[in-house]
Amino acid sequence: MSEINLSEPLFKGYGKSFQEKIFHGLLSDHTWAAQMAEVMKPLYFDLKYLAYLSDKYFKYNAKYKTFPTMSLLISIIKDDLREASNAVLKEQIVEYLGRMRSSPDIGDIVYVKEKSLDFCRKQALREALEKSVELISNDKYDAVVDLMRNAVSVGMPVSVGHDFFEDAEARFVKTIRSPCPTGLAQLDAKGILNGGLGKGELGCIIASTGVGKSHFLVGLGAEALKVGKNVVHYTFELTETAVGIRYDSYFTKIPSNEIQDSKEEVLSKYKEMELGKLIIKEYPTGGATVNTIRNHIEKLLLRGFVPNLIVIDYADIMRSTREYDALRLELKLIYEELRNLAMEKGLPIWTASQANREASNSEVVGLESMSESYGKAMVADVILSLSRKPTEKATGAGRLFVAKNRAGRDGILFPVHIDTARSIIKILDDNELTLSEVMSQDDNDKKKLIRDKWNQVMGNK
Repeated sequence: MSEINLSEPLFKGYGKSFQEKIFHGLLSDHTWAAQMAEVMKPLYFDLKYLAYLSDKYFKYNAKYKTFPTMSLLISIIKDDLREASNAVLKEQIVEYLGRMRSSPDIGDIVYVKEKSLDFCRKQALREALEKSVELISNDKYDAVVDLMRNAVSVGMPVSVGHDFFEDAEARFVKTIRSPCPTGLAQLDAKGILNGGLGKGELGCIIASTGVGKSHFLVGLGAEALKVGKNVVHYTFELTETAVGIRYDSYFTKIPSNEIQDSKEEVLSKYKEMELGKLIIKEYPTGGATVNTIRNHIEKLLLRGFVPNLIVIDYADIMRSTREYDALRLELKLIYEELRNLAMEKGLPIWTASQANREASNSEVVGLESMSESYGKAMVADVILSLSRKPTEKATGAGRLFVAKNRAGRDGILFPVHIDTARSIIKILDDNELTLSEVMSQDDNDKKKLIRDKWNQVMGNK
């Protein structure tokens, strides 16, 4: 086995952009930087200005047990740069830090962090193996065991968990949730969604075919735009322009079949509004995986578009990244990957799920009605269901049921009006009903109907 030259820039093969993103990751993610500090050496960098900056960065951490912010790092190196004799190095450092400050958001940082940490851990293990050869030749077997144990453990996450008593203060620090509102005040209320779907959360709407899943998703995206959020809406059944027309209808209240004949009115309406940005992206049915979505988000980030909400219409017709014999397992995997994406990007994701055939005539659609896989219900943070019987379609009457809610109350039912011409769904009043109350009411209605029919028959006799 050849001996490692520790002065060799081991990141050289990854190129300039990749190496710059490594240091960017160190500055922006101190938890990851703590892992890298155990396995990475500044001389791994091929670029001298990155080797210089990381050396200062890690030395500060070794001395003060914390990592400096960018502004503090600049203050630390200011005197060195003023006295630096290497003008080229000084210019490179100033130019790089200037680029970092002007463009703080970069794409594919997750991939860079994963790849570079894995690389450094392998190098640490390789060094340990080489040192073990000498120890074995000197019969120091216990030392070999300790050396290899340490080599395997370095670079692992540094947190051992939440110490219930030592870290008690952390439980009383209020976090800024910054949720995306649904626009339905009763649903966004405190104790239910507490303002809407939060970062890293996965929300799902269940409904039978033709009830209004896609229209509800448009409404969720539109309400986020109203409060200045940037939205990416993925569609796997409709075209990009068809979805765009539904957004036009939502904002202007003009029926979707009249939008194309109302160009001037539609455009003039938008001049009066202050909205976030909207990207609508179409993929073929069954053609997109969660990795497809992730790659598209990375491209948007590189172009300066930072999304605040992802809408996916809908997850059931995505393609899983792994094939199973059973469809239910593939569907569960898709939902798990979507929730991982939500947590990874720090974004709320809304999607929809098809209800089974029996749900089409149900008064209320529950979790048991999720088509093909109940496992989907286990993954999502919030599950809402829309229901309306075929006889109710003409009137637009329906029901919105909070089937699951990890962070608040569930089992609540709201009467709604579903306007599919304008993609608008409204809660009709503030009267909350529980599922048992609805079932009881439904039984009473059936009994009344039977009684009325019986009286009618007896009256005819």
